[in-house]
Amino acid sequence: MCEANAYIIRDGEEELVMEAVDKIEPENNGLRLVNIFGDQKFMRAHIHALFLVNHKIFLKEQQ
Repeated sequence: MCEANAYIIRDGEEELVMEAVDKIEPENNGLRLVNIFGDQKFMRAHIHALFLVNHKIFLKEQQ
């Protein structure tokens, strides 16, 4: 399986925001995350780092 979990970094801590993310699309002033179940979430954030072998996506909130 190729999906990854998305985390937001706040105050140096990782907070899980969505599991099994299949797609990330830029939209307006942020990102739309879509998981393998079709659930969607919009976040005013940018991609901080991708660790594909570990199936992790790290996001940071936009200021």
